[in-house]
Amino acid sequence: MRDNEERFSALHGADSPAVAQQSSGGDGIGLNFTSPTEIVELPSKGRFYPKEHPLHGKEEIEIKFMTAKEEDILTSKALIKKGIAVDRMLQNLILDKSIKVEDLLVGDKNALIVAARISGYGEEYEVEVTCPSCEEKNKHTFDLSLLGSKELEELEELAVRETENGTFLTRLYKTNVEVEFRLLYGKDETAILNEMTMKKNKTLQVEKNSTSQLKRIILSVNGITDKMQISSFVDNMPAIDSRQLRTVLRRLNPEVDMNQTFECASCGHEEEMEVPFTVEFFWPK
Repeated sequence: MRDNEERFSALHGADSPAVAQQSSGGDGIGLNFTSPTEIVELPSKGRFYPKEHPLHGKEEIEIKFMTAKEEDILTSKALIKKGIAVDRMLQNLILDKSIKVEDLLVGDKNALIVAARISGYGEEYEVEVTCPSCEEKNKHTFDLSLLGSKELEELEELAVRETENGTFLTRLYKTNVEVEFRLLYGKDETAILNEMTMKKNKTLQVEKNSTSQLKRIILSVNGITDKMQISSFVDNMPAIDSRQLRTVLRRLNPEVDMNQTFECASCGHEEEMEVPFTVEFFWPK
């Protein structure tokens, strides 16, 4: 969404240090700490939110730096078990409480996750990576400050039209029907992950993930909005149409560009790879 040189410059904006103010009360001297904040640029630039959403048309969001309180949230066994530790931490950091994590576009949520990680544990992220060439395991350090946002593609190139409500229309190749769909929000991601966790068969997980995603984002088919009919359509959709819609969604979705160069310490192989999200991202050793 901007040149590579400008990638995620917003992650370090307004990074003034915490201010300790000395105050005196009747029983002595105390310290009041003002937690620093930062401005994070949204990959969506507020473009794909409906008009009633607090981030509609907003290019940035202000969050607090992580503190010991947020670290307690991240290490809460109860929240980790429920799979909501990161969401609860992010909600704590957002200053505008009218903004809910579950109602963030997935790409914008990921931008906040990266910003929070940098403020809490620094820019360097060391993680074990298996070399795609020699298959040796490497301890590799990624620089999170270099991450940026993917460029938004022109809707015309994707054969997609945007509606006034922040949804999209496209015509499928095989069935020749017009589908109205929306982008994924944090609540969709959580629901799909919960569905996958409940499935024991890994192959079925992947297949079910695709249909579950489409059933959540498709709002109408040739103007029909009945959820049961949409569900049936998705279950019987030709593979070529399913792939078309998933490809459009992937290319349309505003996201953090998580790719960085990896160099194998064993064989010297270099290639661009996606920074992996592992346990060490928020729970570094």
